[in-house]
Amino acid sequence: MPAAPVLAYGVLGLPLAFAALPLYVHVPRFYAETTGLELATLGVILLVARLLDAGTDPWFGWLADRVRRPHMLAWALLPFACGFFALLNPPATGAAAWLFGALALTYLGFSAATVAYQAWGAEIGSDPRQRTRLTAAREGFGLVGVVLAAALPGLLAPQPAHGIALLAWILPPLLLGAAATTFWHLGMGATSTLQARPLRPLWSSLRATLADAAFRRLLAVFVANGIAAALPATLFLFFVADVLQAERVSGALLALYFIAGAASLPLWVSLAARRGRVVAWLASMLLAMVAFAGASQLGPGDVAVFTVICLASGLTLGADLALPAAMAADLGERQGQSGACFGVWNFVTKLNLALAAGLALPLLGGLGYVPGGSAGLPALSFAYAILPLAFKLLAAMLLWRWRHFLEIDK
Repeated sequence: MPAAPVLAYGVLGLPLAFAALPLYVHVPRFYAETTGLELATLGVILLVARLLDAGTDPWFGWLADRVRRPHMLAWALLPFACGFFALLNPPATGAAAWLFGALALTYLGFSAATVAYQAWGAEIGSDPRQRTRLTAAREGFGLVGVVLAAALPGLLAPQPAHGIALLAWILPPLLLGAAATTFWHLGMGATSTLQARPLRPLWSSLRATLADAAFRRLLAVFVANGIAAALPATLFLFFVADVLQAERVSGALLALYFIAGAASLPLWVSLAARRGRVVAWLASMLLAMVAFAGASQLGPGDVAVFTVICLASGLTLGADLALPAAMAADLGERQGQSGACFGVWNFVTKLNLALAAGLALPLLGGLGYVPGGSAGLPALSFAYAILPLAFKLLAAMLLWRWRHFLEIDK
């Protein structure tokens, strides 16, 4: 496949990921600072909203196997953009209800768009190598979007919360430009595989997806690895502000992390082509464990060391984004229902994020941690670094145990 359609497909990943960073990383601290919502309340709202959101993904996956995926993707972008704008502009009163409603609308559009977009990429690629390239392009542009979302708040306003709110005005034109580029180059017409897809009912489709032993094993590895990523993603801003006492550089550190992830993508794709995706993914997990172990020892002022840790863990991000999703795309095409596979895949992804926010934040609040204070910091360090290390170790062990089942050559 020529480079142009690969890049045209990937560019829409930029605005989707641009919104994902505030959606999953900035929102807890943003609402705690700007609206005064307590951590326990925030945790419950995030848990309920994300669980409801996760529950829609299998249905969206089922739908993506029955309609033209470009059409589904295009229709989903409007509620996504409207919900995101509302999310970052909370009212002076009724913040809890506003947060839940804005999250619900944003998640509705974001989930439908993401499932259709991923399934479309699996359909465009005709073999594992092409699907790896398409996935890498999507995630590479996505990392550019995340870097922009991480860096812009500090550049747009002296107060981080004000800068985050301004992102709501940047997403709509960014989304419009990227969507126009993708649809212009790849088209909106019917695909050759639409009529060949099995018209199973929803539950039958899900059962068929989960009946694949290789897909179940890949999901198990992905769950353990995803929890290891979701915990530090949820707690990053709290850790930098209160453990390192360096809130002023949080945006720069986030940008460095995602820049490293983007830069590492070609390396992981190359290593996967030479040694296999399982070996490449396992190598990234080992590097991530070293980074988590180092983060657990940090305290006030350790910004230089944490910068190195952000760089090292960022290098592993490229593998986490490109390799397991490409493996899932292969399994989905082998089943003939990529939409259903990515519906389940995204359900698991969001379940990890829901549990990370819904359990970690109330737990930290119960242990005495209050954002901006000095109490409960050992618990924050444990949840940020040691717990992810344990889950990453579990993921690596499972990946190695099932390595012969998870690599598809053709």
